Amino acid sequence: MRSYCQKERQRNMIRRLLLSALMLSAVMSTACTSSRAGVGVRFGPPPPPRYGVVGYAPVRGMVWCDGFWDRGPGGWQWVAGSWQRPPRVGVRWVPGHWAPVRGGSYRFRAGYWR
Repeated sequence: MRSYCQKERQRNMIRRLLLSALMLSAVMSTACTSSRAGVGVRFGPPPPPRYGVVGYAPVRGMVWCDGFWDRGPGGWQWVAGSWQRPPRVGVRWVPGHWAPVRGGSYRFRAGYWR
């Protein structure tokens, strides 16, 4: 029969091994994700933007942020615009857009407050 101290030492050793394994797996996964290798997919330009009636802001001070085309698994999908409250006074919304990049593909430049 083992003494209490022996059992406690064994538990502590198992905890240290598990913690070491966890830390090692975290370091390895970080090393793998920091590599610059990637897979690129080329696709043509997005369809023309959709236009519609926006109407009045539901609350004073809100700003309309235009919708945009997003590339999904099934192809191009329209993401509808929405009313947003600016983060601070005096800023304006600069809409996102698809910009051509080298090689004939496109990259989305997200909208932002300026």
